[in-house]
Amino acid sequence: MSSPPTSVLKGQTALPTDKVQQIGLLNAVNDKYGGVVVDMKEPMDSHIYVPLLRASISQWRQQGKKGVWIKLPIQQANLVEPTVKEGFRYHHAESNYLMLVYWIPDSPDTLPANASHIVGIGAFVMNNKREVLLLDCSIHIFMLFSELKVVVGHRVLAATKYLMLRSNYSTRKVLVVKEKHGYFEDKDAWKFPTGVVNQGEDICAAAIREVKEETGIDTEFMEILAFSQTHQQFLGKSDLFFVCMLQPLSFDIIKQDSEIKAAQWIPIDEYVNQTYNREHKPFEYIAKICLTKSQSNYGGFSAVHTLTSSGKQPYLYFNGQDFKP
Repeated sequence: MSSPPTSVLKGQTALPTDKVQQIGLLNAVNDKYGGVVVDMKEPMDSHIYVPLLRASISQWRQQGKKGVWIKLPIQQANLVEPTVKEGFRYHHAESNYLMLVYWIPDSPDTLPANASHIVGIGAFVMNNKREVLLLDCSIHIFMLFSELKVVVGHRVLAATKYLMLRSNYSTRKVLVVKEKHGYFEDKDAWKFPTGVVNQGEDICAAAIREVKEETGIDTEFMEILAFSQTHQQFLGKSDLFFVCMLQPLSFDIIKQDSEIKAAQWIPIDEYVNQTYNREHKPFEYIAKICLTKSQSNYGGFSAVHTLTSSGKQPYLYFNGQDFKP
């Protein structure tokens, strides 16, 4: 709820129409919820601004308006204090403006709160290339066979061939990094490339971008495997974190020197079995989900373009294995 105004706002008689016309009004546009939005684009002295604001509030009250949003660019910081003194409160701020709000009616204030969540992604990039691991055991058995030279040598040879077959197996590797800064700075643990989704950016696009920035690897978004919600995170906001699976389109790592200490492909088992993951349940769950995906037909949420009535094309994420649109 807004604080009690100090001027001609709540509880005071509206200005006469001729007085309003004489003073003038602030330029405003109607919003979709019975309120108005004022975008202060032109510089204005406070002694001119305050009478205009008071007259405008009086007019909007007569018109039955509800919420008032005033957007003050950083160049007009001189108007912040006068606006607050007229009963407005801070709503949110960006790098180049401050938004203030005021609720006109005597009814409960229903203006929406500032954004409650920060959206982040973690990128699970799995390399399905055939990675051949050569073990030493076959060499030792060849040496043993050459030294024994016994009748049962054919059995040793058979065992050798079996072990050679076992030693040349394919393993799936995942793309991991170690960060120079932040929470993981002093943790001796590999983690997925992570980052924050920018305003106006799709989750799938953010995952591709973060992997490219941190490791130089080009990828294609496949699906969302899981997501979590955590409260009281950065600046007191809640956090939505999406675990995204991506398919690599390139494999040569070029790490981001400013942010990344190390980046490489490691066997998925090595990633899963890290001490840090075992000691921190959320990370252990994520690691095991990714391991399950690498071994079986675990179904995540694919991204599908939809179309709104306004012509926008947002993504809808759902289980594409069990539902075909």
